[in-house]
Amino acid sequence: MSLAYAHEPENVPRRAHVIVVGNQKGGAGKSTVAMHVIVALMRMGRRTGVLDLDVRQRSLTRYIENRARWIASRGAQLPSPQILELQESAQRSLDVAEAEEDAAFRSALKRLSETCDFIVIDSPGGDSYLARLAHSWADTLITPLNDSFVDFDLLGDIDEHCDDIVRPSIYSEMVWQSRKRKALAERTPIDWVVLRNRTATSKIEAKNKQRVGKALSTLSSRIGFRMAPGLSERVIFRELFPQGLTLLDLDSEGVPVDMRMAHVAARQELRDLFITLKLPGFDGEALKF
Repeated sequence: MSLAYAHEPENVPRRAHVIVVGNQKGGAGKSTVAMHVIVALMRMGRRTGVLDLDVRQRSLTRYIENRARWIASRGAQLPSPQILELQESAQRSLDVAEAEEDAAFRSALKRLSETCDFIVIDSPGGDSYLARLAHSWADTLITPLNDSFVDFDLLGDIDEHCDDIVRPSIYSEMVWQSRKRKALAERTPIDWVVLRNRTATSKIEAKNKQRVGKALSTLSSRIGFRMAPGLSERVIFRELFPQGLTLLDLDSEGVPVDMRMAHVAARQELRDLFITLKLPGFDGEALKF
């Protein structure tokens, strides 16, 4: 069955806008980005659902579970998303397994679409049928990318002698195929946003950062993605994970973390990202975080 799965949007109410956070490499901060987008949406008053397709790591699921425990133990008034989990099929036949996963994905998407304005899907750091399926349903695709040529390889191959882009990568080709399938099925596009994440701040790395930025700009016009400001490397993101909190929760009553200047700067990065995403229904609406 492979990539030739059915795509029948008429079977799924598309009231919810689907945001997929995906690439095929680990360590780019997908779950951190996804969680902050989720909390931003909830702070804006949008009903938000979550699908975690990283069925082995389950980083986003654990993040949300940590949040639920922290809220329950303190009686805090913080919003939480509706989350559904999916499992990989145990069927030995590839066709049967993919059909089973397709049905489970559609069922989960339908359930969340009935009650949510937005659905955020966290995909695994590798290739899987569920990941490819999710990409083909995306309205907005966010691809976090560490600011280095090691991660740039996710999007395109570079000529080692002159930094010219030789060809798009396997992941870029997969996104292209997903865009074609969605356009044929629904006549709607996928808005692909590449996020330069964990950006370097040292002068030593400044030259490499400039080279990566130039290559991304060239590739952006070639394969059709938008660039968004990313999140700097900050310890606070790792510190908040055990509580299930985000930077956007720090100004909430009962959260025992004092806002410092570094936190304010990081929150501004999140505001800039949210504005750049240009999600539907927010035109003219003031940010509430």
